[in-house]
Amino acid sequence: MTTVVDTASESRPAVVKGRAPLSDLSDKPKGAWEKWLVAVFVVVPMLALVAAIPLAWGWGLGWHDVIIAVAFYYFTGLGISIGFHRYFTHRSFKAKQGLRIVLAIAGSMAIEGPVLTWVADHRRHHKYSDREGDPHSPWRFGNDWRALLKGLGWAHIGWMFDGNHTSTEKFCPDLLADRKISWISRYFALLATISLLAPALIGGLWSWSWQGALTAFFWATLVRIAFLHHVTWSINSICHTFGKEEFEVRDKSRNVNWLAILSFGESWHNLHHADPTCARHGALRGQIDIAARLIWFFEKAGWVYDVRWPEEAKLTGKQTSTRQLGGMTRRADLAPVGRPEA
Repeated sequence: MTTVVDTASESRPAVVKGRAPLSDLSDKPKGAWEKWLVAVFVVVPMLALVAAIPLAWGWGLGWHDVIIAVAFYYFTGLGISIGFHRYFTHRSFKAKQGLRIVLAIAGSMAIEGPVLTWVADHRRHHKYSDREGDPHSPWRFGNDWRALLKGLGWAHIGWMFDGNHTSTEKFCPDLLADRKISWISRYFALLATISLLAPALIGGLWSWSWQGALTAFFWATLVRIAFLHHVTWSINSICHTFGKEEFEVRDKSRNVNWLAILSFGESWHNLHHADPTCARHGALRGQIDIAARLIWFFEKAGWVYDVRWPEEAKLTGKQTSTRQLGGMTRRADLAPVGRPEA
């Protein structure tokens, strides 16, 4: 068995106010209409998710809906995990032009914001992780249980209603200079609309009925979006509060194994913060990382190159976990060569 030594220390500074320096913020604050749109895209899919179980029990769920919902969940979720996160934010690999465009479109269709905004917020998060200036740290209000409960709500949803934009000019000038990616970011609303309506169109054509269109809209649009959003937001909230610290970090990022499959490997969050540019987040044996496996496939196909796979010597020095074998204690095993196991 692997014994995890929790090195989380109260000496690490908790976020008190969570405000970023003015230079990190855009000079265009969020307007009321933006906050209203955020509320719509948070509340409506959430209500659909709450209604999903009783609806599924008595009416309105068929194999068409399941297949369409899963397909859109994987396409948009991997667009966030591989595209917005590992590629556009952290440059964990280089990609051919066609794949770059597909990743930007897929991530946009997750309806988590335009690629420039998403990347700017996440780069700012890494700059100030769990310190003042982090846009969504659950430790924003302090360390006691009341403050942490409030902080979890902030990290999960509340931060999106903050009146300030992160400055894209400061945090992603590389993407601003990229004409194609900037164009995709500007047309986020169009891609979001396609993500909302395409499942209904496919469901209606597949079943050749209005009922098929309606049930596909409910399951593959509303429920799918709500579920993916909450999984993504859980990386901000749960993975900075609970779980295991298997690598030494300067913040409170943790690994949460039960979220690994649903998040495509994003919940191996502790390693990600120990080595943010690494293309594989679940580097220890048995840690499933679907996004890393797909990056490995892209590499084999020649679609990506210069992939930053885990380096055993580098990560071994950062490990906090130990394994007892034959009376000897040694570091927990990294997967072979840091790449996904065959």
